[in-house]
Amino acid sequence: MIAANLRRWTPICAVLLLLNSAQAGGQDVQIADVGRPGEQEPITPIPLVPAGDPRKVSLGERLFKDPRLSHDGTRACMTCHDVSSNGADASERDRGVDGSLYQFNTSTVFNAALSFRLGWEGRFLSLEEHVEASLNNPVLMGTNIDEVLVKLKADDEYTGLFREAYGHAPDRGSLFNAFASYERSLLTPASRFDRWLQGDVRALSPEELNGYQLFKSLGCISCHQGVNVGGNLFERHGIFRPLASPTPEIVRVPSLRNVATTPPYFHDGSSPTLSDAVRKMGEAQLDRNLSDQQIEIIVDFLQSLTGTFHGAPVVAARP
Repeated sequence: MIAANLRRWTPICAVLLLLNSAQAGGQDVQIADVGRPGEQEPITPIPLVPAGDPRKVSLGERLFKDPRLSHDGTRACMTCHDVSSNGADASERDRGVDGSLYQFNTSTVFNAALSFRLGWEGRFLSLEEHVEASLNNPVLMGTNIDEVLVKLKADDEYTGLFREAYGHAPDRGSLFNAFASYERSLLTPASRFDRWLQGDVRALSPEELNGYQLFKSLGCISCHQGVNVGGNLFERHGIFRPLASPTPEIVRVPSLRNVATTPPYFHDGSSPTLSDAVRKMGEAQLDRNLSDQQIEIIVDFLQSLTGTFHGAPVVAARP
């Protein structure tokens, strides 16, 4: 049913892209005309981290970083989602507990709480649902919820932390909620673009403003908008030319928040640089051969979307 519905409405995005592309014409953008900060824009700033129970957030962080939750004790969520760098890693595709390559490039956990679905195929409706699926996945963590709960209940310190946060010993609901409470705290506000949206006229350079104008006029904004600059709809990739692995045909549009820090790109990690990804997106989704200048100023704009975590700019993961 979901796939059928997606097939009915994903071409709408392609129509919007074509219309906006036609309006943009074939010339490089020379002067930005993006209005003034504070005017209504299709992108909104990332909010401040929501107030949460610090006991639940702290417990969730501990669980997120604990390799004992995997079956063989060799990996944690943090292994692939490194919050000390870009919330992901630098791999095209990560390897599972059995050594096999995972199907998809790892998405950043930063700002995941702001997306309407999770996973490249958008199968998960909530952070809690995604946590459960990840723990149960034989490739990712190689364990199951019952095994995890046995480990937690056998640990006096963990049992005490769950009782402090939830009033009882670990169970399925509190386990998922602790993870989700921590992941909801992984927001990266205060990017330079957000500061511009909030009225700081000096936050962006003329080149970055030009890049934002081009991003809008070409039609990129049709799918990459909202607080997460994406993450709120599905799209068929490779509309005009092939783009990355042909399967799955329909993917959740990724967020572009912190995109300059998260190479490689696309669902299969096949694009090594942001410039390469912009060029291929222009060809495959817009039927446009973007010039070097157009690519350069779009990348300039995308670099302004890098936010901060714990007061420091998000950085790329080490190769």
